[in-house]
Amino acid sequence: MKVGIIGITGYSGSVLYTLLMQHPQISSVELYGREQEKLILSDLPAFGKNPLRVKPFNANNIQQEVDCLFCATPAGVSGKLIGPFIDSHFPVIDLSGDFRLRNEKHYENWYQQKGRQLPPPHKITYALPEFTSSYTPYIANPGCYATATLLGLAPLARAGMIEPGSIITDAKSGVSGAGKAPTATTHFPFINENLWVYRLNQHQHIPEITQQLKDWDSHLQHIQFSTTLLPITRGIMVNTYAKLSQPVTQSIIENIFTQCYAKKPFVRFRGAHLPTIKEVVGSNFCDIGVIWNPTTQIVTIVSVIDNLMKGAAGQAVQNFNLYFGFEETTGLPRFPLYP
Repeated sequence: MKVGIIGITGYSGSVLYTLLMQHPQISSVELYGREQEKLILSDLPAFGKNPLRVKPFNANNIQQEVDCLFCATPAGVSGKLIGPFIDSHFPVIDLSGDFRLRNEKHYENWYQQKGRQLPPPHKITYALPEFTSSYTPYIANPGCYATATLLGLAPLARAGMIEPGSIITDAKSGVSGAGKAPTATTHFPFINENLWVYRLNQHQHIPEITQQLKDWDSHLQHIQFSTTLLPITRGIMVNTYAKLSQPVTQSIIENIFTQCYAKKPFVRFRGAHLPTIKEVVGSNFCDIGVIWNPTTQIVTIVSVIDNLMKGAAGQAVQNFNLYFGFEETTGLPRFPLYP
């Protein structure tokens, strides 16, 4: 197969390129950009003397040259470019947030993108692969925080066991999650040996999380969600706390998680062992641990992922595999970078 990428210059696009170039079912990877992004891959620090050029973005040409297009663009870009692909039912896997939300007003409010008309929901698949049974050609890849949070909550939410209004999530990410463009708050002297709570109650992944939770349990309308920047390069840890609506024990909760993820190759349920970020960085795994507190009647769920892998490029390849009928784990690393 031949595939294309638009958005190679960002961290997610760069990681995606390396994964696709090693994928046994892919014969070539073409790179595309808007007119002003004509560059050679060797201009980027990670790719040495690679002479591959970024071609100007042209929807008609792309559909003739490749079999699937990956979008690793900032919010607001793919929404302006991808209409022809949706109209022609051409396979697209979009790592941006432009098509994750079904409500136009929510998209406008949370992404600050005015005047966007979203396509009909039936043309878009919001594809958290562990829980996606069928795909449309246009696939909206979940966000990094949303992936870790939803995988942690899914077993209990799908079982209808979470007390509405009780979910509190404390999510923390490495600096690469903030993107490649340097800012005052990602500058080394600011974030080194520091923690920074940012976009409290305003993060764009909040409506994405609640949208999916409501699909699983219509009573789960809201979530209290905070995000913290960590002084590390890669990785996300999400600590979620919730009250449950029925009597449980640690053993009951562990059984629910074990059954839910028994056949999911990229989710490793660790029982009462609470995982660390180092255990997943460089891999496509999500590791999850749970602890039940019988005194407070609160369950604590800890989920960790690599934000550039399971939170972005790795999950995009996972969705690519499932859409085209390849083995789900094809082309994805099965071991973390350790130490």
